Amino acid sequence: MGRATNSAIQAQPNSALQESARDVPRYSGDVMLQCVVRPSDFQHACAVVVTGDPGNPCGHALLHTGGGWYFHVAGGYAVPRFMSGSGYQRYLKENSKREIRRWPIKLPDPHGAHRKMQELLARQWLWLGIPQNCVSFVEEITRAGGSKAGMYFNCPTGEAFR
Repeated sequence: MGRATNSAIQAQPNSALQESARDVPRYSGDVMLQCVVRPSDFQHACAVVVTGDPGNPCGHALLHTGGGWYFHVAGGYAVPRFMSGSGYQRYLKENSKREIRRWPIKLPDPHGAHRKMQELLARQWLWLGIPQNCVSFVEEITRAGGSKAGMYFNCPTGEAFR
């Protein structure tokens, strides 16, 4: 066996290990089987934008509520997910993300936001790109809570929430 062939055989296990490391799912939160959020938690709400995945310079939106909970939807036809404050830190670390911006949102009807949250957490979210994505998930909940705010991104920095 020549040197080139021997080297190729020795290199193969390393590339297999690298591929399997890429296939390990990164933490994106947990599926909520029972709603842990109370309507009063929506008296404190923020839209949070973190850096996006490769190919997505616009970032990714999450909803933060009182009690330290974060909610988001990520993926084609995925169930919305939630995470605690420590879960959010894990999410940032494991996905190599950083927080870009956080905007407080006034919700005059916290019960409406709570009802919408429960409704959305109970079904899969059909991701349609621009018309229905992580931003529209956050907007649906906040609008149900009486907010007139909308997220208008100045890609790639996520500057502006009105």
